[in-house]
Amino acid sequence: MVSPSNLDTVSGLSEQDALTRLKRDGFNELQSARSRSLLAIAWGIVQDPIFLLLVGGGVIYWVLGDLQEALILLGFVVFIMGIGLYQEGKTEHALEALRDLSSPRALVIRDGERQRIAGRDVVRDDILVLAEGDRVPADAIILSCSNLSTDESLLTGESLPVRKVAAVIDSGEKVQMARPGGDALPFVYSGTLVVQGQGMAQVRAIGAQTEMGKIGKALQTVKPEATPLQREMNQLVSRLFGIALALCVAIVVMYGLTRGDWLKGVLAGITLAMAILPNEFPVVVTIFLALGAWRISQHHVLARRASAVETLGAATVLCVDKTGTLTLNQMAVQQLCPPDTEKTQPYDLALHEREALPEAVHELVEFCLLASQRDPFDPMEKAFKQLGNRYLAHTEHLHNDWMLLREYPLSPHLLAMSHVWQSADGKQYAIAAKGAPEAIADLCHFTPQQQTSLATQVSAMAAQGLRVLGVAKASLDAPPPFLPPHPALNPAHLPDQQHDFPFQFLGLVGLSDPVRPTVAAAIQECYTAGIRVVMITGDYPGTAQAIARQIGLLQMGAIMTGAELDEMSDAELQQRIQSTNIFARAVPEQKLRLVQALKAQGEVVAMTGDGVNDAPALKAAQIGIAMGQRGTDVARESAALVLLDDDFSSIVQAVKLGRRIFDNLRKAMSYLLAIHIPIAGMSLIPVLFKLPLVLLPVHVAFLHLIIDPACSIVLEAEPAEALVMQRPPRNAKEPLFGRKTLGLAVLQGSGILAIVLAIFVVSLYRGQGELDARALTFTTLILVNLGLILSESSSSRLNLNILKSPNAALWWVLGGGLVFLALVLYMPFLRQLFSFSFLHPIDLAFCLGGGAIGLLWFELLKGLNRPKHAKANVGQAIKHL
Repeated sequence: MVSPSNLDTVSGLSEQDALTRLKRDGFNELQSARSRSLLAIAWGIVQDPIFLLLVGGGVIYWVLGDLQEALILLGFVVFIMGIGLYQEGKTEHALEALRDLSSPRALVIRDGERQRIAGRDVVRDDILVLAEGDRVPADAIILSCSNLSTDESLLTGESLPVRKVAAVIDSGEKVQMARPGGDALPFVYSGTLVVQGQGMAQVRAIGAQTEMGKIGKALQTVKPEATPLQREMNQLVSRLFGIALALCVAIVVMYGLTRGDWLKGVLAGITLAMAILPNEFPVVVTIFLALGAWRISQHHVLARRASAVETLGAATVLCVDKTGTLTLNQMAVQQLCPPDTEKTQPYDLALHEREALPEAVHELVEFCLLASQRDPFDPMEKAFKQLGNRYLAHTEHLHNDWMLLREYPLSPHLLAMSHVWQSADGKQYAIAAKGAPEAIADLCHFTPQQQTSLATQVSAMAAQGLRVLGVAKASLDAPPPFLPPHPALNPAHLPDQQHDFPFQFLGLVGLSDPVRPTVAAAIQECYTAGIRVVMITGDYPGTAQAIARQIGLLQMGAIMTGAELDEMSDAELQQRIQSTNIFARAVPEQKLRLVQALKAQGEVVAMTGDGVNDAPALKAAQIGIAMGQRGTDVARESAALVLLDDDFSSIVQAVKLGRRIFDNLRKAMSYLLAIHIPIAGMSLIPVLFKLPLVLLPVHVAFLHLIIDPACSIVLEAEPAEALVMQRPPRNAKEPLFGRKTLGLAVLQGSGILAIVLAIFVVSLYRGQGELDARALTFTTLILVNLGLILSESSSSRLNLNILKSPNAALWWVLGGGLVFLALVLYMPFLRQLFSFSFLHPIDLAFCLGGGAIGLLWFELLKGLNRPKHAKANVGQAIKHL
């Protein structure tokens, strides 16, 4: 058991110890919705209408005494189940990967180093580091804390946060965990939220042994959920399903009454049902969204909600933080500016790398360190510690033996924080403050003249792209009147406000944060794609403007500050936001107003955030994006996307993938609708006109061996179009099946129907017989179907570049379709089962001609359907070449 007395030397568990405990106790997780087993997937496929219709057809053939036909249908059942298992298995693997990524995170100390791990990997006796916004991963006892409060409403129902204290542990004493509820308990509980302060705790219970486990509540997992697109598709399918069943019953009755053969009438009805039942539509949507989320995660963006995959391609505005998203969040102190440098330049460390720090800035650096955490996690505080270790080591300015009495955190009303320290001998008290220069000026009670002078200095430093902080001190040589004269001082007796200390201004510190090398190109790609980029930062306007110049961010109008935003009405803000791309000195709470103003202008907003206060804006935005590395768990839970590497260019890649996913989904839906038209037509027309049946259940089953993988595997895997980021965002309200898309699919399907029907009628007219007509018609239908797949795989005109397509599934389906067609045409056993005659070369040439006409028809429609902006972009590209 680690005790609070030896926290400075805590090293936590070793990796080997953690692995041993993980094997012994299992993962830190509760029973929840995990991946489906192979048996469960198979049972879902068995309930599929196509599967049931194939089985029904096989049973009828069995009753009719046609054992071969029955067996071949049951063989197709096995094939279709195999395809279904592959599709569903691929989807489940994608969802499993997303569940692992979305697992609550934990910051632990192992082997003396802080590590960010998945919450499910936390083990007993792990040392947790807790900070504001974190979700507690396990039940633990608090070893040390500063202003720590948690929200335990999940367990107790009490909405007010509860205050925590550090445990007082005697040597060898074993402390029992208490039930949650009430203030001043030294325990934190799994699933609760840290709303204030920070602390360290040692894990006492994981998984089902936690308080959450005892009451049977499950942690959040990524689950497939019905998106607006899926709901729209389900409504469409339910309507089509009713129409299809009515048509099937009508065909059975019509066939039975007109021809007197009811069993064959049932077979005709089953064939029509297999041809027109829209069961693939919802399956394809689910597969595309699940695999789309998985593909996006490969580009360091976790899609926590499937609806985000739908919306990504429609984003018109990206609102991003500067620090850590546009920049590397690797702070380094560059300039030090003591208060007596009004007429001289600040001390620039980059110009004096090999020199010792001048004495004039020693105190400034000393109090930067005292105003920071002793073991910092914040990049700015890390920069201060590196500076102190490099220049002030072995001097009287480092105080590792001083005791921290109290910490005054940042607040929305005062953007400054203070630490109260007691010297090792107990005779000296020092208060160190750092924060926004204007907040430090307020603490030091600057005169208007001093404030003007300070603003000039800050503007000069900010114009160089530096983040500027002010530093102040308050020294007390004897115990002040509000402290009791006792060696063990009680921090509760300190004043409630930082303003009660007599602060003295020590100067300014300028920190540099390099711009990410990929940002400039990503922003230009946004502009090419018609997406506006808005930068929101807490820094000064000068700093924001300098960074904007470095990354190529367009500045349409004047920079707006947070103070100006607060003075505006909603109507004024909506007007001004149309011409403002940079917001400086903004606080997180103001992001919500910006999102609402942009949405009021009809924009589809993607908003980044990392803190507790960002959660409302992330929820309000159509696409909330939380930072994965520095973001809090609250932000992650409020967001639709989590940026795993905090890199702006990853957002742009996600938008590109979102456009690709929607494009491919539209291709798949268009293909499904188009190919079902000729299948339904050739199932229905012969019955209506008393012609020989063309398609039997075995033929439609064969077609499904091509259709199913084509719509859910081939078209899903198609790479993005070359010009996908050279067109404006699609309208978010635009349905998947707009009039243009629906019209194109109907024209494609009608063209196929006309071609195969013409071949069928001509072959009958020439007296070739039923078997010849069926073989010619079916072969042509297969070839035109393969041509449709090839055409749908690209929105641009087909050319020889298609041979270089990286989509291996395309060639497997095309090649497999041709091989199977050859087998059923020229293997006597299969030819007899499919009720075909032998096709001669002239017959094949006839069918190939029909396939070629179909391909030309698809390409002609594609050219007519191409958007104007795409034609313009192609023209510009040709002109450029």
